[in-house]
Amino acid sequence: MVRIARKIDPKRIAELKKKIHDNRYLEAAIQRIALTLTNELMQRNEPRP
Repeated sequence: MVRIARKIDPKRIAELKKKIHDNRYLEAAIQRIALTLTNELMQRNEPRP
């Protein structure tokens, strides 16, 4: 499957650059990723009926 790149949005890029330096944002993002991974792993390890 070939992906077509989106057009560059300067406002979005500026917003993301600002967020990457915000420790609270990064901590929350890492927490969300960890929770998602944990949930995925727990679902894989559940015994199936």
